[in-house]
Amino acid sequence: MKKILFFPLLKSMPSGHHQVADAICDSIDLNSGEIEYKKVDILSEWNSGVENGIVKAYLQWIRHYPETYAWTYRKFAYRSKSERPHKAYELLFMKTVKEILAREKPDLIVSTHGFPSLFINRLKEAGHCDVPALNIYTDFFINDVWGCSHIEYHFVPSQAMKNELSSKYSIDKSNIFITGIPVSREFESGSGGNEKNAAPPYRILMTGGSFGLGNISELLDSGQENLNCRVRVLCGANKELYDDIQQLAGDFAEAFPYISSKEEMNELYEWTDAIISKPGGVTVSEALRKKTPIFISSALPGQEQVNLQVLNGMGLVFVVPDGADALEFTCRTLDDKEQLQRYNNEVSRYTESFQLKNSDEQYRAIEMMLERG
Repeated sequence: MKKILFFPLLKSMPSGHHQVADAICDSIDLNSGEIEYKKVDILSEWNSGVENGIVKAYLQWIRHYPETYAWTYRKFAYRSKSERPHKAYELLFMKTVKEILAREKPDLIVSTHGFPSLFINRLKEAGHCDVPALNIYTDFFINDVWGCSHIEYHFVPSQAMKNELSSKYSIDKSNIFITGIPVSREFESGSGGNEKNAAPPYRILMTGGSFGLGNISELLDSGQENLNCRVRVLCGANKELYDDIQQLAGDFAEAFPYISSKEEMNELYEWTDAIISKPGGVTVSEALRKKTPIFISSALPGQEQVNLQVLNGMGLVFVVPDGADALEFTCRTLDDKEQLQRYNNEVSRYTESFQLKNSDEQYRAIEMMLERG
C-alpha cells in the first residue's frame, strides 16, 4: 500500500493549509482503498507547547500590532532579500523533519504550507531525500518561504503562478498543474449567487474566517438594518462578535458560530447572493467555485494583503472603497447587472483555466505521481 505524508502547519489552528490537506485526503478516501495517508505537523513534533504558544502569539500579534506583523512578513517572507531566517529554521527543525521521514517512510510528500516545503526542498537539494514531493499552494502568490526548486510537482491557483515557477526555477510545465486552491468537493458545484436572487432583498454572508477576525462589528454598527438585505454572519471562534450580533434588533442579521460541517457550510453558500469577507485563499476559492460574488472589506496584514492585490488585479473580487459602507456598496453593486456580468465573465475565465477541474482529477494526478515513484 502506498503512503502519502501531508505537511500542513499548526495543527491547533483551523487554517486553510489544513482545509486543503483535508480536501485531498477526503478525495483519497472516496477514490481509493489502496492509499494510506497521514497528516503531520512539524512544530507539534518538535515541541507541542511551543506550537500552541505560536498560535496564541500570532493571533495577538495580528489583532493588536498589525503594522509590525505586516512589516515582518514583508521583511522575512515576501520579497525578502536574506536567507538568514531560513538557515535558522533549518538549525531548529531539520533534525525533526529527518526523523519524521525516517519513521513514516512515505511514497509521496505533500506540503500545503511553505514552511515544511522549505525543509523538503533543502533535503532534496543535498541529495538526502528521493521521495517525490508535491507543493499545494494555498494563497494566490508564492512567498519566499516555499521551497520550490527541487520539488517535483506543484498544484497552483493560476497560470501566472505556473509561469513564475517554470521561469524562475526551470520546472517542467508538465509537472505544474493549475487547480485553483483545492476545496472540498461539496463546494465544487452549485448555483451562483447572482443567479439565485436577482432582486432585493439580497442575502449576504459575512465571514471573518475561523477566528472571526476583521471589521465585521463595524460593518454592522451603522444602521444597515434599513438596507433591503438580510445578513448571516460566520463568527468563527469569536464569541464576542457572536454575542454582539445576537443583540441586534429584528431579523436583519443572524449569527453563526464556527461551522466545521462542509454540508452546513455549503447550505450557507447556496443561500447567499454575495459574500463579504477577508481575502483568505480558501474562503475566496470556495466562493469562486460557487460562482458567488466576493466583496473584500478588510485584509489581515501579511499574506492577505498580497492576496488582495493579486485578486483585485485579476478582477475576481470587488474591493469595498475606504470609508464606504460595505453592505450598502454590496447591495448597490448587486443592483448593477452589467457590472455583475463582467465580473462573472472574469470568474468563468479563471475557473475554465484549471487543468485539473475537480477533486477527482486532482486525485488522479496524485495517483500518477505515486505510480511514477
